[in-house]
Amino acid sequence: MSWPMTTSELEALGQEIVANATGAVTSAHVAFGELTLTGPAGRVLQALTQLRDQYGFHQLVDLCGADYPERERRFDVVYHLLSMTKNQRIRLKVQTDEDTAVPSAVEVFPCADWYEREAFDMYGIFFDGHPDLRRILTDYGFHGHPLRKDFPMTGYVEVRYDEELKRVVYEPVKSVEWRNWDFLSPWEGMERGFAPTVLPGDEKGEGKA
Repeated sequence: MSWPMTTSELEALGQEIVANATGAVTSAHVAFGELTLTGPAGRVLQALTQLRDQYGFHQLVDLCGADYPERERRFDVVYHLLSMTKNQRIRLKVQTDEDTAVPSAVEVFPCADWYEREAFDMYGIFFDGHPDLRRILTDYGFHGHPLRKDFPMTGYVEVRYDEELKRVVYEPVKSVEWRNWDFLSPWEGMERGFAPTVLPGDEKGEGKA
């Protein structure tokens, strides 16, 4: 088999995995030069075990979430696997919603522990059987999940150190709606079609040769 694998070789590998997965992997396609597999969330451990033991993908290099709020099952849980012996990568995707937990992959890949905690913290994705599912990047009293697409850009609270109280305090976010954000750099010059067409200070040079 050639390296890097051609698209036809990746497609053949995907068809073989689907055929041998007995429903744990239901489809395969090539995206961005890598093989992407999809399957039901309830059987993700079977799929991961098969990819590890039968196809040599012994390393889980990443586990992350993706949010599609317009879908009924809004979250993708994405597993990125690596085979060091074959120098190949593979991607497995399953879908879930805000209330349905995905089986934890810790028993198959122990390194999934912190990855799943991050997905829980950032997206609110639950993992059934996780040994210690709690926030890992935000504070303990944080409200909401920052990487959901319906999470406000400014968040709900802001944190500052209070000199009088000598401690960190949480306060409601103050709106910056009426601030004037000026990102124009005097070193880059004025782009055609943008107003104003006169930079501050240009009036000082009027009438001079």
